[in-house]
Amino acid sequence: MAAYRAPSLTQPHKARQAIRDAYEGKINPLIGYYCGVSSIPTGRVMAQMGADVVWVDWEHSACGVETMTAIVHDIQFMSEGRTMAFVRLTTPDRIPGHDHASIGYALDAGASIVIPQIDTVEQAQHVIAAAKFGPTRKGNRSAPPCRWLPGIGDMGIDPTRSIWENVNDQAAIIIQIESEEGARNLDAILTAVGDQIDAVWMGTLDMRVTMGYDGFWGPEPRFLEIVELYQETLKKHDIPNTGMCLGGDWAKGANKAFVIVGGDAFAFLGDTATINSARKNLAPLPTKVKINGH
Repeated sequence: MAAYRAPSLTQPHKARQAIRDAYEGKINPLIGYYCGVSSIPTGRVMAQMGADVVWVDWEHSACGVETMTAIVHDIQFMSEGRTMAFVRLTTPDRIPGHDHASIGYALDAGASIVIPQIDTVEQAQHVIAAAKFGPTRKGNRSAPPCRWLPGIGDMGIDPTRSIWENVNDQAAIIIQIESEEGARNLDAILTAVGDQIDAVWMGTLDMRVTMGYDGFWGPEPRFLEIVELYQETLKKHDIPNTGMCLGGDWAKGANKAFVIVGGDAFAFLGDTATINSARKNLAPLPTKVKINGH
């Protein structure tokens, strides 16, 4: 992602352009790595792994604002701009959540954002307002006076525009559709604010939980109908799809502009099998024969 880095690594990469270029086949799909055990040491390791994106999970981890900010900075600085950070915020009923401040914290850190459990047009409009500077983008995000300091971090990609206008076009917004309600409202959501949403992700686990099903995938006709509706809606609005592509099953990434291909939690699960195999295959040490009581 060095080609998409900003003039300062405290700014977001040109993530909007990178996703669109991948969607249009100008570059390969963006390869992401999942930071589920969100901590500064793990972020520093992942920064060196060569992924295009490290997905910092702020939804399912005990991670405060300061830690999240430090992880984002470490990813972008230690990779020297070769890897960019995306932060998944938490759901509306948690702190931090979809609230104005939390969206600002992640974007001020220099990350792009992933917003889970978008179900309605109103929720999507709130996200866009909190994420964008200025009324021309229907935004009410507060400008951080000490984040991109004059002459140090405020150099714009386009010098004819303000830092705020530049950043509006750099940080990407991915929304997650994780309920039947969200899938059925997706057409209206993208009609209302699709020009400011850069990609969509179907969270199939939460989707299936809300539908009363187990697992990440299944053959239920009602579920498959929602999957088809989701895919057709993205095609209608010309919006990139994103998602998981684990275990080398590359066919699952064939229609996606951005894919998560691994992560710390998945590596732990793989090593669980190794531990169980070791327990079965490593025999007890031979009993020592005692000589003269010793």
